[in-house]
Amino acid sequence: QVQLVESGGGSVQAGESLRLSCAASGRTLSNYDMCWIRRAPGKVREFVAAMAWSGGRTNYADSVKGRFTISRDNAKNTVYLQMNSLKPEDTAVYYCGADLSGWYKPASEYAYWGRGTQVTVSS
Repeated sequence: QVQLVESGGGSVQAGESLRLSCAASGRTLSNYDMCWIRRAPGKVREFVAAMAWSGGRTNYADSVKGRFTISRDNAKNTVYLQMNSLKPEDTAVYYCGADLSGWYKPASEYAYWGRGTQVTVSS
């Protein structure tokens, strides 16, 4: 019903920035709660950020607070993750998720997910 495609990943040095995009098709995202998670090599997936469909509510993992910002542009049917002051420990594959009732679920239970985009941060 909803297809999500992440883009914007790449290889950067510590302290630099990247902006990830999550483009949706099949249905508009106006009424969907959105989130980002990541998985580093050999590690369990980790929640990064979430944004409710209305009310301006956001939630961030402690490890990225003050550095990452989740936003959305409903007119473009796209969700973003601005990542500043990147650290080597941010290296991971980043995935975006969408759910009509996602705000009250763990991010891992969101209904729709993209294929991910690789972010590599060197020291």
